[in-house]
Amino acid sequence: MRLTALLVTGLLGIAACGGDGGGAAGGDQAAGGRFSVQLGSDPENPLIPGDTTEMEGNQVLKAMFTPLVGYNVETSALEYSGVAESIESSDNTTWTVKLKPGWTFHDGTPVTSRSFVDAWNYTANAGNAQSASYFFSNIEGYNAEAPSETLSGLAVVDDQTFTVKLAEPFSQFPLTVGYMAFAPLPQAFFADPAAFGRKPIGNGPFTADTEFVPGQGITVSRFDAYPGEKPIADVVEFRVIADVNTAYNELLANNLDIVRPRIPPELIPTAQQELGDRFIQRESAGFTYMGFPLYDPRYADKRVRQAFSMAVDRAAITQAIFSGAREPAFDVIPPVIDGHRPDACQYCRFDPVAAKALLDQTGFDKSAPVELWFNAGAGHDQWVQAVGNQLQQNLGVSYTLRGDLDFDQYLPLQDEKGITGPFRLGWGMDYPSPQNFLEPLFSTSALPPGSNTTFYSSPEFDRLVDQGNVATDNAQAIALYQQADDVLLEDMPMMPMFFNKVQGAHSTNVQNVRFDGFEDVVLTEVQPVNP
Repeated sequence: MRLTALLVTGLLGIAACGGDGGGAAGGDQAAGGRFSVQLGSDPENPLIPGDTTEMEGNQVLKAMFTPLVGYNVETSALEYSGVAESIESSDNTTWTVKLKPGWTFHDGTPVTSRSFVDAWNYTANAGNAQSASYFFSNIEGYNAEAPSETLSGLAVVDDQTFTVKLAEPFSQFPLTVGYMAFAPLPQAFFADPAAFGRKPIGNGPFTADTEFVPGQGITVSRFDAYPGEKPIADVVEFRVIADVNTAYNELLANNLDIVRPRIPPELIPTAQQELGDRFIQRESAGFTYMGFPLYDPRYADKRVRQAFSMAVDRAAITQAIFSGAREPAFDVIPPVIDGHRPDACQYCRFDPVAAKALLDQTGFDKSAPVELWFNAGAGHDQWVQAVGNQLQQNLGVSYTLRGDLDFDQYLPLQDEKGITGPFRLGWGMDYPSPQNFLEPLFSTSALPPGSNTTFYSSPEFDRLVDQGNVATDNAQAIALYQQADDVLLEDMPMMPMFFNKVQGAHSTNVQNVRFDGFEDVVLTEVQPVNP
């Protein structure tokens, strides 16, 4: 999603749902066995928590790392199911983190306060170019321009206690540190980060058996010394299968056990009938949008962006392409997050007459086609083409489709300002707050290597988000985040498109399959049948 800061790499995300899911081992099946999980692409970066901000890498890292806190599978509410015993503050600025005893890394070394402080310092250091560096920007001493080996706001008290001093009060801080970027790192990481990125040594429920092989995947096995919820299965195979139709056919043949995070849109109407209770669906915080490259003079005028947005009939696309398995987006904040407004975006309302009149005011050059970008093999072709058809019909602009890049090529091109037209991206929540759908995607401080790939920068937007961050009352914070949302939706650096009603599926080889609110498989609960 980029994620977690997450980007959503595929057409459909997966989240906690119905199906045959449950929280404990089902039936009389014994523990053990193995199962396979689809990855829609290679992770964008090496498998390092602080350098992973997209869905594929995050799903793999969830197997091998456990941060300070967790989230309820059904509600995404904060739970102290991770390494932290408590995270407390009297002023929302200086926080004291106490760790539970007994946690170790897969190499047998203990997880201590230093494991977190050293990891956070490394990720925040601009010289290390970690893609999740931005998430540490509210800690005292962070400087995106000048490399610094340590954050002045971090201090080790003892092996089980450390303190975090923020630059400003932030009442939602405990909610954020379940994000994978805040995971601990062993000393082995610092000896050879490159080798570690191929075969991580974490503190999570599974340990890496192999290095990650590009185009193939990685295999992990149960870590018996894990003090959290123990996995049921012995082994998980993560398999890279970029084409969604191939993955779905492999699932039907029982050659692949879990498809994530998408099912081909043309198969959605028949999937439930074909798979029965092995087809799983629920609402999600997944958000799909078409970003504009604001560095391209063609899209510098906000009226152009507003006109494009009004020319697209989101409701028609959700019905025609997704058979209603999407919700048209008229906001950036999803319906499952406090602060969502069902009609926040006036320029998301379908009004082709007003759209054409507005575009004509700008002198937009219609002689060159509009290039519509999306990553290959993830099932985006049909709906992006539908967007192009509506732009052509309602605005009189021609278009070409640019869907020839795999995801691991697509993301870096955005960071390098190589995109030449509206581009598809998605976002899955890193933590359940409106702030997570605003600041990481659109703030000035989140410019690449962060996730602000539209290169949007607005002092007013930044100011309102900052004010929401320091609010002591949740209602006040939400009101300020909504004001920032209004600025964003006026400037329209992206067109909100859909909120996901996510779908997933599993083979007959496994049971007890659930997906969390972050669109990831709950790996510890999956139970192989007849292991």
